[in-house]
Amino acid sequence: MRPSEEYRSPSEQEWEEFLGHFERRKVALGDCGRAYGTTCIHEHSCIRCPLLRADPVQRPRLVDIRDNLIARIVEAEREGWGGEAEGLKVSLAAANAKLAQLDNLLTRRSTAVNLGMPTFADIATGTTTAATDPRQL
Repeated sequence: MRPSEEYRSPSEQEWEEFLGHFERRKVALGDCGRAYGTTCIHEHSCIRCPLLRADPVQRPRLVDIRDNLIARIVEAEREGWGGEAEGLKVSLAAANAKLAQLDNLLTRRSTAVNLGMPTFADIATGTTTAATDPRQL
């Protein structure tokens, strides 16, 4: 039912562009979840971006970024740079949220859930008896 043009083999350029998209999704802190064919609308401000899926291995780096943001906020407030301090506070809130997401993910991965082993009594909804009279069948 679909047009036959949709089933053609992609050109070499189209294929390279498609594969390149997945390479460009890799960022320092993890993977970007933006859709194929879209550009980064956040100007690579990944720490603030809700599409960043942080890699648990990068947690120490994220902690360093958070600590650096705290130090920069203190400096901005000391120097009277109100606008800079406000922008850094937005980034700090985002960094804390990313750390919370990672901690939640790591907690879920390390917590085993016992689903139990069902018994026949749990599965059976009732008992049936064999009919001896052919009219009961």
